[in-house]
Amino acid sequence: LQKELLKCKQEARNLQGIKDALQQRLIQQDASVLQLKQELLRANMDKEELQNQNADLQRKVEERNRLLAEYKKELCQKDRHLQQHQTKLDEMLRQLSEANYQQVDLERELEHREALLAHCMKKEAEE
Repeated sequence: LQKELLKCKQEARNLQGIKDALQQRLIQQDASVLQLKQELLRANMDKEELQNQNADLQRKVEERNRLLAEYKKELCQKDRHLQQHQTKLDEMLRQLSEANYQQVDLERELEHREALLAHCMKKEAEE
């Protein structure tokens, strides 16, 4: 019986050692699971933050695209106005050029008439 008791005690010690080792392994696995859960939580928070940043950037891009479209529209309108003003300016320059030609012609005619008048006055004075 003593041999059997020693054998049972030895078996009990072996089982206790196995139990302790398994408990230690379970504690390590629980710590690993907890660490993985924390990493998963951090990863999910990072993912959510990135999604929020992405949405914010998308809104900013859409706003800038809207502003760009408005600026392009304004630029087209200003180009049209500029073209209209350029056309008016060209017409005014043409009219000014014509007026200058007419002024030169009138000045020549005036000089001619003044010369004729001077000539007539000279003839009249001589007579």
